[in-house]
Amino acid sequence: MKYLSVNTYPMLSINTSKLLHNAEKVLQDCKKQGIELAAVIKGFNGIEEAALQFSKAGYAQIASSRIDQIIDARNFGIKGPFMLIRIPMLSEIKNLVEYVDISLNSEISIIEAINDECIAQKKLHGIVLMVDLGDLREGFWDKSELIRVAQKIENNMLGLKLMGVGTNLGCYGSIKPTEEKMNELCQVAEEIERIIGRRLEIISGGATSSYPLVLNRTMPKKINHLRIGEGIILAYDLQDLWGLDMAGLYQDVFTFKAEVVEIKEKPTHPVGEIFIDGFGHKPAYEDRGIRKRAILATGKLDYAIHDKIFPKNIGMEVIGSSSDHTIVDIQDCKDNLTVGDILEFNISYPSLMYLTNSRYVNIEIVEGHYE
Repeated sequence: MKYLSVNTYPMLSINTSKLLHNAEKVLQDCKKQGIELAAVIKGFNGIEEAALQFSKAGYAQIASSRIDQIIDARNFGIKGPFMLIRIPMLSEIKNLVEYVDISLNSEISIIEAINDECIAQKKLHGIVLMVDLGDLREGFWDKSELIRVAQKIENNMLGLKLMGVGTNLGCYGSIKPTEEKMNELCQVAEEIERIIGRRLEIISGGATSSYPLVLNRTMPKKINHLRIGEGIILAYDLQDLWGLDMAGLYQDVFTFKAEVVEIKEKPTHPVGEIFIDGFGHKPAYEDRGIRKRAILATGKLDYAIHDKIFPKNIGMEVIGSSSDHTIVDIQDCKDNLTVGDILEFNISYPSLMYLTNSRYVNIEIVEGHYE
């Protein structure tokens, strides 16, 4: 863990006990339906103390889109196997083979380079071939090309093991993971199994956005693997966007804390000719008269999106931000706030990624028992 800021605040507090609880609960839910999980650590930028909770819970793989996070986890003593969930770059193949056990792939030139490096390092690397089912991010679109590559890995690449197939939905094209989409993946897997004459070990049905199919018990039985991050560490999207009951999971594993540097009553509508803000946007402002507000010493540089942080104090509303300031309406808050007070926020996945990647945000690890 790197503590780079000379100031105490802003701060992100991580309750590892609550994180372990969430990790165990999600894993149990999936295992009941024959599904193994890769725990994705990229959402909190691979913070080692947090990643360790996934290892404790017994996940099939520890996964990230960044090799640096996997290397840090290994150096911290976290046991693999490790999975890279972004297509490897040709420039990182040497490190991939040295540090990563399984990777998701969709380009034959990269797969060939991995095979060559595996032979040079005398290692065996697992390959999961990605299938594009309409979200139009990574994956084979031409199924005949997919089958040719699968056959080549199986029959001609001594440094590789064809582990299975996978897909991703919802991250780019906003395509909803459905039972029908999962069955498409199953059909592709069955065709490859028929051609190579054996069963694939991994049929990976996506990420957190596919987890509702598990909770609703509509996931096809052949899907035996998911790659989950947000659904474990926050479970915010599953409740807010999917309308699922996530009462069994803690949604306050991560708490953002920031310090009040100004409290004043001011107009709610800017005074003068409206042009653009510091980021080139022209926001709309609602005139609510004179209201009391607080300014916090944190901003977009730390969390990126101010409407994705949520005050824990009742009666507060985040109304805007610049790069280094956050403006919070406190008119209806009954707490007696003063300059120097620390306000706490629940956060969403996008904000978590930025907060854990900011050199200006201190990280606090809380190892105490959860309520």
